[in-house]
Amino acid sequence: MSAHTAPKLHNAMWPGLVGKGDGEGQEPAISLDTMLQLTAAASVNGQKFDGIDYFLFLPHTNPDASDDEIRRIADKIASYGFAVGSLVAPIWPGTVGDSAMGSPVQRAKFVDAVRKACRIAKIFNEHGVRKYGVIRIDSAEFGVNQWREHASANTKRIAATFREAAAVAAGHGERLAAEGEICWAGMHSWKDMLDLLEAVDMPGSLGFQCDLAHTYLYLLGYNAPEHALLKPGHTEADFWAAYKEMTDKLRPWTIDFHVAQNDGNVHGAGSHDKTGKHCPADDPHGKLDIVKCSGYWLEGAKERGIRHICWDGCMFPNATLHNPHTWNTILNKMIEVRNAHGWA
Repeated sequence: MSAHTAPKLHNAMWPGLVGKGDGEGQEPAISLDTMLQLTAAASVNGQKFDGIDYFLFLPHTNPDASDDEIRRIADKIASYGFAVGSLVAPIWPGTVGDSAMGSPVQRAKFVDAVRKACRIAKIFNEHGVRKYGVIRIDSAEFGVNQWREHASANTKRIAATFREAAAVAAGHGERLAAEGEICWAGMHSWKDMLDLLEAVDMPGSLGFQCDLAHTYLYLLGYNAPEHALLKPGHTEADFWAAYKEMTDKLRPWTIDFHVAQNDGNVHGAGSHDKTGKHCPADDPHGKLDIVKCSGYWLEGAKERGIRHICWDGCMFPNATLHNPHTWNTILNKMIEVRNAHGWA
């Protein structure tokens, strides 16, 4: 048995929300209580999840809830023995925020969403349920077609919005992590993500959030063929050479990490544009050696301030989310990651 006790192992609550709803073809949202119960029920040789990561929007959380309401949520989470780690700011259109490359009004809404997330983070921190983690953002611009019309100018606009948001976060003692996904304009390839991080140029306040499923599609150049690092028919040696090239570029910026599996396909649900398809940890079609891939990203993680890792099962079908086998298998894989790449 490994002596590693860090990083802590978290489960995301937003798979109960993202892509869910009452629209045609959508499955209903799963309540926070149910997601907490499912997470708490998971156990592998006595090891449980240590905590949760949390999307700050309805129906799980009203971002304008009173301080007392937020403290009650903190009490509920703590009652399961969980810590709160990273928080997802409600920056998407239709929540609080809007496009980071949009009009001045839209960009102001984006920054306001980060400000609201910082308020809730402060309450959680003062409560004691949260002692680590970041605030997650993206460009909140679904799809890349509009970005491509004026790519350089739009990246500069996103960078300016991110700088303003990062200054707000820094004023609250928080760091922002931008989650690279093929669906987010200006963040849709490893190269465009790197260009954006360098344009913001605030490494102490804004970094990268890696998700194994999403960064796999970075390799394939799904929304940016010109930046593909792998070609069809590639060998295993080709894969690991490409993986090293990508991680060497993005790892120094990586301050938050999602363990995940991907089968090489894209998926979208509801208003969420198609992005990397998250698969169960034991999916027979999964393309990733999760443990080995995680090592590329977790090298030097402690020094970059990472204190937990999180499983992201975003847009899993509800039947999968309700199945206890799902969470036990995920927890077991995360333990394997920690055993291989963690620290005392």
